[in-house]
Parts: sequence; C-alpha cells; structure tokens
Amino acid sequence: MRSWRFLLGLLISAAFLFYAFRGQDYGAIVDSLKGVNYWLLIPALVLYFCGVVARTFRWSVLLRPVKHIHTWDLLPITVIGFMANNILPLRTGEVVRSYVLSRTQGVRKTAALATIAVERIFDGVTMVGFMLVAGLFVDYTSALRHVMTVAVILFVIAISVLGVMTFAASLRTQFIRFGVQLLPNTLAGRIEHMAESFFSGLAALRSPRAVGLVALSSIVAWSFEASMYLVIARAFGGSIKAVMGVPETLLTTGVANLATLVPSSPGYVGPFEAGIKTFLEGALNASGSQALSYAILVHASLWFPVTVWGAVEWSRMHLSLKQVRAAEETPASVLATSGAHSEATGLKETITRTNAA
Repeated sequence: MRSWRFLLGLLISAAFLFYAFRGQDYGAIVDSLKGVNYWLLIPALVLYFCGVVARTFRWSVLLRPVKHIHTWDLLPITVIGFMANNILPLRTGEVVRSYVLSRTQGVRKTAALATIAVERIFDGVTMVGFMLVAGLFVDYTSALRHVMTVAVILFVIAISVLGVMTFAASLRTQFIRFGVQLLPNTLAGRIEHMAESFFSGLAALRSPRAVGLVALSSIVAWSFEASMYLVIARAFGGSIKAVMGVPETLLTTGVANLATLVPSSPGYVGPFEAGIKTFLEGALNASGSQALSYAILVHASLWFPVTVWGAVEWSRMHLSLKQVRAAEETPASVLATSGAHSEATGLKETITRTNAA
C-alpha cells in the first residue's frame, strides 16, 4: 500500500512539474539563475534558521504539560524532522520527529504527534492570516480567491475539531468508550492508552498564556520565513524584485506552503514550484522564466541546508529507519510492560466516573 501511495506522489509531482515547465524558455531560466546575487542567500538562510528556532520554541511550549524540554535540546530533533520530510514520502518526518523525541526525551509518540498536529493547524491559520492581510493591498485573482475560501473552511473545521478534543472532555470520553467497546480487550487497552497519551499532547491549549505564545511564535516563525522569500527576491532583480513587496511576499509564502498540502513526492517537489510560478506570473505579471527560477532557488534554499543539518544530527544520534519502523510496529505487550495497562485502567475508571455522573 505504501509503495502505491509513494508512486502516486511521484506521479502527482511529475504532473505539477510538467505544468510548471511546459512552454518555458530553459535558456532564460538558466540565465535568471546565473544573474542572482548569491551573497544575499547568506542573510536569507540566517532568517530561515531564525524561523526554525522560533518553531522549536513553539514546540517546547506545546510540550510543557507533558515534559519541560529546553528549546536548544529540541532543535536537533526539529531539523531531523525537516530532513525526513524532505527525503521521505508521506510526511514521514512527523513520525520520525515523534520517534526521536520519544527515544531521547521519553515523551510518548502519540503525545508528540498531538503537539505536531497542533503545530500544523497553527501554521495553516497563520498562512491564511498572512494572505488575508496581504489581500488588503493586493487584488486576488479568482483562482486565489477560491483557494482562500477552501483553506478558510478547512482550517475552521480543524480548529473546531481541535476545540472539541481539548475542552469537551465528557464527549471525548464517550466517543472513546463507544469505540473501544467494539474491540477485543487486548486491543481496547492499547487504543485507550494511545488516546489518553494523544489528548495529553493537547493539554497546552487549555492555557490562554500557552495559546498566546504558540500563536505569537507561529507569526514570528513565518515572518522570518517570509523575510527569506523577500531577500531572495531582492537577489534576483528584474521583474521579480519589481513585483515583490511585503504584501506580495506574504501572498507568495502562503501560496507556496498551501501548495505543499497537495500529496506529492518527498520535499513537495512540483506543487511548490507550480504554486509560486502560477501566482507570480498570473497575479503579479512577472516573467514566467524568472518566476520559475525564483521558485527553484527558494525551494533549494529551503531544502538543502536543513536537510544537510538534519542528516548530521541523524548520524550523530546513530538513528536508522529500521528503528523508526520497528517503533511503529511495537506490539501491545510492549506497551503493557511500559505502564500502558495501568494508564488504560485509569482511563476506564474515568469513563466509569463520567457515566455515573
């Protein structure tokens, strides 16, 4: 099944790349890349990695109810996750990040995955917010308006589900109770344990201060990344530099990252380039070859440095993909020996008390 999904991702990437490169003047693309002031990539990358640190701080805030971990201790795990997303299919980096956190800090993988899910929702909401603000200064095309409408609907649904899971404890407990009743006892205990662990990863959302810090650090992180886009536009000159002001950069950042939600090959190759090229050429009237050259350079800047850093950290921690796969296939008996049984029993008692009330 995984191989078919991987192949489907490759086909989707190939289709987007065909769309992006169709009819382009390859000589003009090469000339655009030759004319870039590559010295400006240094401050661009500094800005990007400042954003990575801000993301890591955000993750530490979300993890505080589970375990207090310093931002600098989480940073290597964050870049390993970025690296894995860039080279492995199906956003495996999120699973890898939860596994490495579990191995190095003793945080349960399901709790880690819950915090990562919250991160993705805040990322999406921040992107939509950036695009809405930019829309006050830049006219939307009809296609971009449709994308925005779909994005707003999806993230409103995601926030609503997150709110129910975080605050509606009785409803959540009844849902778990109904689900585990349909399962064998051994499997029910494991599912209860995983559910309890997952919901523990949402605990930070009950604190207004934590939510404020997560929202603020999301804005800071994406502001740094958008600044990277802007600096690289300045490095290009020509039509890219002429059309890329702050509002246009915010929209470009939003379009590029919403495009990565499309299932594709590792590293989001194809949708990323097609999204930026389509927006710059269609909405801002930039040269097609320069727009595509800009997309290629931004993507390379986002991909290579953090992938190299992540690979170094991966090697330093002596990790292997076999370990990650084995961790995902841990049998219920292992969970029981690590305290799963007692925690599952605790949840059953919570269910019983809820029903009695």
